Amino acid sequence: MDAATSATGIDMGVKIGRLHLRNPIVTLSGTCGYGDEYAPFLDLSRLGAFTTKSVTLEERKGNPPPRIVETAGGMLNAIGLANVGIDRFLAEKLPVLAQLDVPAIVNVAGHSIPDYVTVCGRLDPIETVQAIELNVSCPNVCDGLVFGTDPHALRELVTAVREVVRRAVLIVKLSPNVTNITATARAAVEGGADALSMINTFVGMAIDVESRRPVLANLTGGLSGPAIKPLALHLTYRVYREVAGPAGVPIIGMGGVQNWKDAVEFMLVGATAVGIGTAMFRDPTTPLRVLAGIEDYLRRHSFTSVTQLIGQLRPKRDDPPAG
Repeated sequence: MDAATSATGIDMGVKIGRLHLRNPIVTLSGTCGYGDEYAPFLDLSRLGAFTTKSVTLEERKGNPPPRIVETAGGMLNAIGLANVGIDRFLAEKLPVLAQLDVPAIVNVAGHSIPDYVTVCGRLDPIETVQAIELNVSCPNVCDGLVFGTDPHALRELVTAVREVVRRAVLIVKLSPNVTNITATARAAVEGGADALSMINTFVGMAIDVESRRPVLANLTGGLSGPAIKPLALHLTYRVYREVAGPAGVPIIGMGGVQNWKDAVEFMLVGATAVGIGTAMFRDPTTPLRVLAGIEDYLRRHSFTSVTQLIGQLRPKRDDPPAG
């Protein structure tokens, strides 16, 4: 039996650019460390892919605490890209990741185009690194812009990184904190992205009313969890129909996925793969439950391949099909 085929005979395999995944479930950056932290709780080889936390050029301590707070239906985090830096990642984390028998997507962040280019250039030749995901929500210290919210800056960044990423699949993670996400999605595709992941967290706040002070030391943080799922679905739907679908660019959909129904919803609006993050803080085995639920759904509806779900939403009005 093929590794991508379930015991029920259903083909669960999907493709993100040149990257073949045994199933559409991936972990999300920032929620599962570098892989070895979750290995005791979850057989990572049963995932489609594992995404590392962000790696930057230099080691970063991140923001001061408190930097995580639970909210109604979600969680705010202001970790501040705390990570070991590219040198320690290659020396300490990559050898462990290489032993986990799961395709590795390495998330990369930076303050400037040279930062991204340097880190991505060092990662691309390494066979273990099968894909590179650009976190484009960090400030560009050269001009004060955020790459993820400015289409011109984003296109320039992706174009520069594409010059050094020749082997690995290049994924761009889109920010939802924009007026028109299709503009940044189009910029990423025009710059040479092989795939899009969406969405990153929404900017939010939490207030301690007794002290009348913000809960997070950083004032604001990124909102994730089930509260953002309807917003993430809508943005994924728009990008699939207006940009990614017509361009043939796959989407890794994410934002509040808690169960198999959530995952199926993302695939129906156009996602090829589905990311799980915040839910894993509560239950590290969530991806396996989601995967089992998807397989059961496919069996009940007589599908032979999980790819038959992609973009198959049935609109209530006569919308033209994507692609």
